[in-house]
Amino acid sequence: MAGRKGFTLIEIMIVVLIIGLLAMIAVPSFVKSRENSRKNACINNLRQIDTAKEQWAMEARLSDGSACADEQSEVVALIKGGAPNCPGGGSYTYGPIGTQPGCSIDGHSLDGDFDNTD
Repeated sequence: MAGRKGFTLIEIMIVVLIIGLLAMIAVPSFVKSRENSRKNACINNLRQIDTAKEQWAMEARLSDGSACADEQSEVVALIKGGAPNCPGGGSYTYGPIGTQPGCSIDGHSLDGDFDNTD
């Protein structure tokens, strides 16, 4: 009897099944991790906007409640790289002096802080 070469159909089906099961486990974790990364990047952008806004207010001697137009050139100039964009596709509102900037996506806020849960 000659030596057996190659795989049988059953062996190939078992390997494909195992790879499929591993993919079913890994893909949801990857998606959740990517969303958490986007949220954390957005929160960092909001912190940069808030810091620049407060710095601009101190330099201009403005009090809390003073208007701050979105993407105001003086504020944006203080942010390295210019006006940031939300990695999740949301849009930022700067708000008046003394208030936190916001993002249009739920959960992307300075109040929520970082979400490091898995």
